[in-house]
Amino acid sequence: MLKVWGRKTSSNVQAVMWCIGELALPYQRVDIGHKYGGNHTPEFLAMNPNGLVPVLRDSESQPLFESAAIVRYLASRYGNEEFWPHEPLARAEVDIWAEWAKSSVYVAFIRPIFWPMVMQKEERDIQAVKLAIDNLAKLLKIADDRLAQHDYLAGDSLTVADIMFGTLLYRYYTLDITRPILPALENYYQRLTQRPAYQEHVMISWDELRSGLH
Repeated sequence: MLKVWGRKTSSNVQAVMWCIGELALPYQRVDIGHKYGGNHTPEFLAMNPNGLVPVLRDSESQPLFESAAIVRYLASRYGNEEFWPHEPLARAEVDIWAEWAKSSVYVAFIRPIFWPMVMQKEERDIQAVKLAIDNLAKLLKIADDRLAQHDYLAGDSLTVADIMFGTLLYRYYTLDITRPILPALENYYQRLTQRPAYQEHVMISWDELRSGLH
């Protein structure tokens, strides 16, 4: 059985848990980090010296950390050809969009927009947030153009790319900000919200984050 260390309100934990849910894998999850603490104990640091969540152990395997690496591991071991293709070029096409979501969209959204809006009510730099929203809109327009042609980010079926990208959209669409009109992206998000694993693991209130760090 899979064991996951990480609180359910972490977006990185949510990506791993959504992947586990889509693959219908049995698991045990332990609340670690943020208000739960426990991520700087010697035992946890032995699994992840960064002291960050999530960490995953598959049966008696070595512990794994970094959410994108964990998702790729789960997809490689348990996913089908549509979710994580075996053919190198087909896999690279999925991985391009998964990497784009993690290295571009996540970076453009979480620290410059989500964190200030959630945890810096009085001292937030409104102008900086507006500029960040404009920058994010350019990235999301790329996704909107893709999704006008395909049901999902890397094609016509759910893949690892959607796990890395779609996890962020619940926060994006429930945050009190002005959003550009992107019809294909909005339709895609609505489709994701109909998936039981997305509802269970991603559509989670993040109100507790207002009292501390993400």
